[in-house]
Amino acid sequence: MLLCTALTAGLTMFLIGYVMIKGIPNITWELVSTKPSYLADRIGILPDILNTLYIVIATLIAVLPLGVGAAIYLNEYAENKKLVSVIEYASETLSGIPSIIYGLVGMLLFSNNFGTSILAGAMTLVIMNLPTILRTTQESLKTVPQSYREGAFGLGAGKWRVIRTVVLPGCIDGVITGCILTVGRIVGESAALLFTAGFAHTLNGFFSSLRRPGATLTVALYLYAKEDAGLGVAFAIAALLMALTFLINMSAVFVGKYFEKRKNQ
Repeated sequence: MLLCTALTAGLTMFLIGYVMIKGIPNITWELVSTKPSYLADRIGILPDILNTLYIVIATLIAVLPLGVGAAIYLNEYAENKKLVSVIEYASETLSGIPSIIYGLVGMLLFSNNFGTSILAGAMTLVIMNLPTILRTTQESLKTVPQSYREGAFGLGAGKWRVIRTVVLPGCIDGVITGCILTVGRIVGESAALLFTAGFAHTLNGFFSSLRRPGATLTVALYLYAKEDAGLGVAFAIAALLMALTFLINMSAVFVGKYFEKRKNQ
């Protein structure tokens, strides 16, 4: 067991160290603050950074109400337990589908209707991340003691008031943690976006970008890694993504501990 632990930790540290050593020297202010210019022979990833931010915002706006609302219904309102088990099984099945398949489905459903765009990529990621939000919220709702609900009902509160004032505040840590982890998955996704969001390195505003193609950081990494001249930029993007993923995971840990501490006070 110690040998397996050492090999796993060693491989992880080697991967992190290799990417950081190769990527950090290539990170410059010009790289992260400008857009590409073929006339000036300049490579910039500012459009890719903004496209990543846009697709995260668009996905969360759609997936959070759907996922949290579905979890509340299944846990608090649904009386047909067989239907609940079928939906949970379908959700777990969706979690195991390769992302490239989501990309193909998104291309047929969304790209054909909205065109290759940030909006099509966001809608595809909504389907991908809906099971994650649904399951994490469900598990959080189950941690709220039943006595809290019964006490609120005994005071004359209605069903929705109990959920809004007692249940949701008691499981908000799990909801936020699931949201943060979903952001990490959105940032790291590339296969589904290759078919739906496109490869454009153009600089657009949020609303105008929704109907236009745009490459996220992971898609840009894939494109630059295929070019010999862009290998340094690919490592720079990889280092930025690795640092961003670390910050997202640490945020999830600290948020969970913060709300757990507040609950115990």
